[in-house]
Amino acid sequence: MWERPLSKRQLGLLLVLTGSVGVIGVLAIDLLDAGREGGLGPAQLLALAAMILIVLVGLSLLPLGDRPA
Repeated sequence: MWERPLSKRQLGLLLVLTGSVGVIGVLAIDLLDAGREGGLGPAQLLALAAMILIVLVGLSLLPLGDRPA
């Protein structure tokens, strides 16, 4: 199916993109839910921390170049 394997740089970009969309999504859910008392709940904080961790892992893969992942 694939002729070339996914490189570490490509995997890093994919993780950064996914984590960034996740962070924006978690924050958008909090902003759009105006009926609550406000603030991030424990589940939202956990999801936000997981998305930030995904972004950091992706950023750490970027300098590794075109080696297969």
